Amino acid sequence: MPRDVIINGRPIGPGHPPYLIAEMSGNHQGDLNRALALVDAAKEAGADAVKLQTYTADTLTIDHDGPGFLLEGGLWKGRTLHDLYREAHTPWEWHGPLFERARAIGLTIFSSPFDDTAVDLLERLDVPAFKIASFEMNDLPLIRRAARSGKPLIISTGLATLGEIGEAVEAAGDAPLVLLHCVSGYPTPPEDCNLRTIPHLAQAFGVAAGLSDHTHGAAVPVAAAALGAVVIEKHFTLSRAEGGVDSAFSLEPAEFMAMADSVRTAWAALGRVHYGVKPSEAGGRDYRRSLYVTADVAAGEALSAASIRSIRPGFGLEPKHLPAVLGRRAARALTRGEPLRWDMLAPEGE
Repeated sequence: MPRDVIINGRPIGPGHPPYLIAEMSGNHQGDLNRALALVDAAKEAGADAVKLQTYTADTLTIDHDGPGFLLEGGLWKGRTLHDLYREAHTPWEWHGPLFERARAIGLTIFSSPFDDTAVDLLERLDVPAFKIASFEMNDLPLIRRAARSGKPLIISTGLATLGEIGEAVEAAGDAPLVLLHCVSGYPTPPEDCNLRTIPHLAQAFGVAAGLSDHTHGAAVPVAAAALGAVVIEKHFTLSRAEGGVDSAFSLEPAEFMAMADSVRTAWAALGRVHYGVKPSEAGGRDYRRSLYVTADVAAGEALSAASIRSIRPGFGLEPKHLPAVLGRRAARALTRGEPLRWDMLAPEGE
């Protein structure tokens, strides 16, 4: 079993309900009040944490429209990287107010840094953990810088080979670590999810594993929880209809709340390996089949299939004893409706 990872006092691991992260990303639409409202809504929707992204357009790329800098497909077709990141970024001066709001309402808040200056900012805010985004997972110096903080790391693995994940785990060193299975398709078709990777990821690296999800809806996160995902990260918006760079594959508050309930129910249903009567089945054995007298039998008369049957309820002998009792003689007169017991049979040979 991987060791628990503790974020802001909350243990994360197989023995605990999945840790639910509401990813704000750029769904604040450049409005601090909307960003603050997203923090409040995440708390009300049942998230354990809200997550930001800490970058500027200039820390991620350069302002250029040449080959590779102009997006040619997907949700953001026709936009340059610099233009998209300028719209989507969370201004650094917002981080303080957002951290204050989250802490005031008892919601954990952390972020994905995209360079060393972002790590520095987040450390000044006493961030309780760092998230490494899939597209930065190959930036091993960034992982090493975040790991030097001593804070837990959550690393998404979209686009990565098993070998690349191994390099990232090595770069994380001794930092408490959670790996998130991720498909970096926006949105992700469910058939691309390959959720059976989650337990394999945990086994391969001996760490807790979860899911960063970009599918529509909540079905995939619930399935991931049933496979043992210890973290579920999902993009979050106040309203898809009102837009936002990631709104198309984000959950609204009521949807996130329903997902949270379903994910936690799925985790609770996993339980443990256990056979026998469960608390909710108490009394149920009384209504299983058992052997009953179904026709009056005189004392000394042989029991037959006409007078002894396996029926409900379950207060008589087990049905497996039917072959052994047929042909035996009654020790006394038996009345229709009596549960059959051994002391109602005469000793064999009499």
